[in-house]
Amino acid sequence: MNLQVVWHCARIPIALCLALWLVPLSSCSALPTLVPDMAHAPAAPVPVDGIRGPQSAARSKAVLDRLKSTGVETNIFDLHLAVEESIVGSPLTEGNKVDLLQDGPTTYQAMIEAIGAARDHINMETYILDDDEVGQRFAEALIARQREGVQVNLIRDSVGTLGTPPAFFDRLADAGVKILEYNPVNPMTAKAGWDVNERDHRKLLIVDGQVAFLGGINISSVYSGGSFSLRSKVRPGGELPWRDTDLRVEGPVVAELQKLFIDTWAKQKGAPLTPRHYFPPSERKGSEVVRAIGSSPDEPYSLIYLTLISALGSAQTEIWLTNAYFVPDPQLLAALKDAVARGVDVRLVLPSSTDSWLVFHAGRAYYNELLQAGVRLYERGEALLHVKTAVIDGVWSTVGSTNLDWRSFLHNQEVNVVVLGTGFGERMRVAFQADLVKSKEITQEEWGKRPLSVRVKERLARLWEYWL
Repeated sequence: MNLQVVWHCARIPIALCLALWLVPLSSCSALPTLVPDMAHAPAAPVPVDGIRGPQSAARSKAVLDRLKSTGVETNIFDLHLAVEESIVGSPLTEGNKVDLLQDGPTTYQAMIEAIGAARDHINMETYILDDDEVGQRFAEALIARQREGVQVNLIRDSVGTLGTPPAFFDRLADAGVKILEYNPVNPMTAKAGWDVNERDHRKLLIVDGQVAFLGGINISSVYSGGSFSLRSKVRPGGELPWRDTDLRVEGPVVAELQKLFIDTWAKQKGAPLTPRHYFPPSERKGSEVVRAIGSSPDEPYSLIYLTLISALGSAQTEIWLTNAYFVPDPQLLAALKDAVARGVDVRLVLPSSTDSWLVFHAGRAYYNELLQAGVRLYERGEALLHVKTAVIDGVWSTVGSTNLDWRSFLHNQEVNVVVLGTGFGERMRVAFQADLVKSKEITQEEWGKRPLSVRVKERLARLWEYWL
């Protein structure tokens, strides 16, 4: 059942509401199994793309040898990257610049600046785009660039923007912005088939084919407060600030993200895109080695899920995960427990409060099993955690829109990037440790004393975990 639509039912016809509840019951799918032999196969040569496309075998080896020369004891490079390459298909690219952005205010300022500097086109894909102070700020910026001849193309998820008045999007369209509604709630308006469970959960902004933003941050005033400043613990309305993470990237990997946007536009049968320079010549912007990974429910399996499972299986020293919605499937659960058994330091930072009651308690239902296996669990305080990040062995990092739950892996369209190397890895470790400072560790003894009412909530929530 797609429980995200329940609170919207008062706004749509009863017949459609019944469809939203009943259709998913007959459309269950399963997560794929990563074959153990595949995970431990001898690593094939991993190609690396530069600004002019695929590098020579010698150059690719030199890039990976540089990454491995950091002294970090890890199997990531020897075992995982060839598996990742065969799973994902998108290339490792070098010559990228990656900026880590934390919380809404910092991210929004960087995005608005990039939009204001656009000269050719702006491609934006988002799950939530609210008609509030932040949403209006973005609308004004997009309309201003459209009126200056910059083509703006916008993909919005139907359920995520169901609460946004049609007039908000009409104003953008009247200015010339091309808008595509992903998998419309109303099946009569769907152009590419209809599946109520499918959602476009990506948050992606691409400007002039040269700079891109991605991560967990939607366009909404819930992000108006920071989560680290002592003065920003509570927003004006009394709500907790949202803690989230985005990336700003430049370099060859932007073209891979652009391909994902254009592919979604085409598969959803959007109006023909206005011709623009969507793929300008790549330029070297930095030294980061990055891979873009997109997952879509119309594919046989989640590419992000499989590459994560493979990376967890290759970890040698550390697995540090931060995630907002944690409802693990059996294979993810086993990967975490197996890592502890071979001596890996496995830590998860999870929410202490949430905007999704069922997901929150469904995830907590696994605490006892994880604690018994030696996984260290922390709950982030003073903020509503919405982060989706991982850093493994200090050298393999990922940031994106993907939660560690069934919905992200089976039903959502998601996008992540993987960044290799100790430089960015150390920035991720510092960010993780900063969240640890504001988190409370959950001990097995303490968890065993939780009240019966909490245990009942966990049992009830776990019944629905597949559809959350």
